[in-house]
Amino acid sequence: MGTISKLQIDTVLGKILKQYRIKNHLTQEQLSEKLDISLKYISRIENGNGGIKTQTLIKYMNTLGIEPNLLYGDLITNKPLQKHIELSEKLQYLSPEKVDFIMKMIHEMKGV
Repeated sequence: MGTISKLQIDTVLGKILKQYRIKNHLTQEQLSEKLDISLKYISRIENGNGGIKTQTLIKYMNTLGIEPNLLYGDLITNKPLQKHIELSEKLQYLSPEKVDFIMKMIHEMKGV
């Protein structure tokens, strides 16, 4: 497995954060106000220039409803982890009731 560069990570994160901003029907200006960060910083993040502070990333996740394991999915090469990420991606399209049902099934399968 090759080394993943900071630029690759920043580019992937920027792409995902932009997708979720658009999915939430927010402009960069609106998101800037919600996150209390500059419009210039939002633009740099989305373009993969300069990285993102952990605190800002958590604000993004909470504001836009981004699940943590989806952020790095395109960078993960570990097969079992890829399956977990794939499952998580599929769950986001289900109703809360269906997610609860699946959680109960998992709970039963574990014998807990």
